[in-house]
Amino acid sequence: MNSIGALKDKNILLLQGPMGTFFKRLDKIFRKRGAKTYKIALNAADWFFSNKDNVISYKDKPEKWKKFIGGFLSEKRIDKIFLFGDCRFYQKIAIKAADNLGIEVFVFEEGYIRPDFITLEKYGVNDNSKLPRAKEFYENLPEISEQTKTLPMKNSLYNLIISATTYYLIANAFMFLYPNYIHHREFSAIKEGFYGIRNFIRKIIYAQKDRPYNKRFKADLSKKYFFVPLQTYSDAQIKKHSQFKSLEEFIEMVLVSFARFADKECFIIFKHHPLDRGRVNYAGFISSLAKKLGVEKRVIALYETHIPNALKNALGTVTINSTVGLSSLYHGTPTITMGKAIYDIKSLTCKGVKLDNFWQNAVPPERDLFQKFRAFLIQNSQINSSFYGKIGDLEKAGLQN
Repeated sequence: MNSIGALKDKNILLLQGPMGTFFKRLDKIFRKRGAKTYKIALNAADWFFSNKDNVISYKDKPEKWKKFIGGFLSEKRIDKIFLFGDCRFYQKIAIKAADNLGIEVFVFEEGYIRPDFITLEKYGVNDNSKLPRAKEFYENLPEISEQTKTLPMKNSLYNLIISATTYYLIANAFMFLYPNYIHHREFSAIKEGFYGIRNFIRKIIYAQKDRPYNKRFKADLSKKYFFVPLQTYSDAQIKKHSQFKSLEEFIEMVLVSFARFADKECFIIFKHHPLDRGRVNYAGFISSLAKKLGVEKRVIALYETHIPNALKNALGTVTINSTVGLSSLYHGTPTITMGKAIYDIKSLTCKGVKLDNFWQNAVPPERDLFQKFRAFLIQNSQINSSFYGKIGDLEKAGLQN
């Protein structure tokens, strides 16, 4: 599904990409292959991270976007659209307009398998993905081996921070040029800067505070705890592909069930998402609720845990639909999803099992089935590249044509 087809003499639209230079580099690659490219800037940062000679700015009101994008696609005879994410306001409307015109849509997203992959799928990602969800499909596949060696992409948190800071500063400083733009999350450069500084400080503090648990996972806590990776508070995966209105609602449901049905000797460990480290802190909420339920001595909230170590030694993993669930399956750990996920497949996850029963009946994934699923996932949706890494020649990273 990450085969994008012929590019020569094709008209390609690059809509909003990840923050930084990724789409700018992608634009150059497409041009080298003979494509005519266009870029639509929705704010000043989109314009800044473009090649300038093919960028068109959209400055009108959101309610006029549907008419504009439909007309643009027709006028320029666009053959393919590339964009990042499929749940944001502008992206959703553009995808629908393209679908009505028979235009191919390719969606980038953070890698389903991390850290050395990014996701590229035709039509949509996550629950909008066209990847098969039937156990029988993967059971009937022949043994699949990875065709190429996975190269380390050296993902850089520094590059991500610089890209995000630059993006927000420019977009805010020149907001007067794009007064009608609406963002999918809070859009204040000052607040983003504050969150970034607090994220850095908390990382240092919690790295020391949480370090002992990396040893305890393999020692006194081994196979005595359930692991709960928290997603970001603004994750579209939660808003669009689950029943939950907030992470607090998810945390409460999990803790209430754990208190009632898990063995009294078991612990539960909540792990904050690193991108939320500077934004929100659920430790107080978790602690208060645990006390009300009488399980405060068995509930732990962490920040800087080494996730593979935590997964390998857990009794099970409870998630909404985080990609950590895929890592959990990789380590052979029983996994249950509370939302819609591409990997929520019978005999991989504990699909069909109620959370209240999961604590006592956590079944590990079938190893052969997972190997086939993972290989198929890599070959059909993953590119060995990075949005913010130091290594990764996109021309050699799986953008086949």
